[in-house]
Amino acid sequence: MRHRVAGRRLSRTSEHRLAMRRNLVAQLFQHETISTTPEKAKEVKAFAEKLITLAKKGTLSARRQVIALLGNRDIISSENGKAVRKGTIIGKLFSELGPRYLDRPGGYTRIIRLALRRLGDNSRLVLLQLVGADEGVKKEPKTTTKKASRKKTTEALEAEETAETDDKHADEADRQQ
Repeated sequence: MRHRVAGRRLSRTSEHRLAMRRNLVAQLFQHETISTTPEKAKEVKAFAEKLITLAKKGTLSARRQVIALLGNRDIISSENGKAVRKGTIIGKLFSELGPRYLDRPGGYTRIIRLALRRLGDNSRLVLLQLVGADEGVKKEPKTTTKKASRKKTTEALEAEETAETDDKHADEADRQQ
């Protein structure tokens, strides 16, 4: 029986599973999208969402809990052949990702299945992404609608009519003089 048995073993020891989960979540927070197998993505998704929920609190206690669960790694990028430190995973989580999801009650990640297969073992691949990373690209909604344009046309017609009546009154006044 498998009563109250949670999680997947993923053919790894418990230490290996923990290290793999930490690595995948750190990469997800750093790059905001990663490619992995569906089983790993499902296992990592719950862990990442718990950490983002802690980051939304933004307290010192929450920061310490996240550091205990995830560790505090540096974000390093290569510029002109030199390694440059850009910050830490925890810093990005609490300064960028936590505030991004303040008004969202959950569901910070999504899994998108890919048609590609991994070259080495032909296993299925998925994209694990943070939701909302591409919201800045959305098109702005149009300000005018059909009803608004109809109102504008009726207002324009009324304005023309008042201008015509004003012109007629001005012409009559000129004739009388």
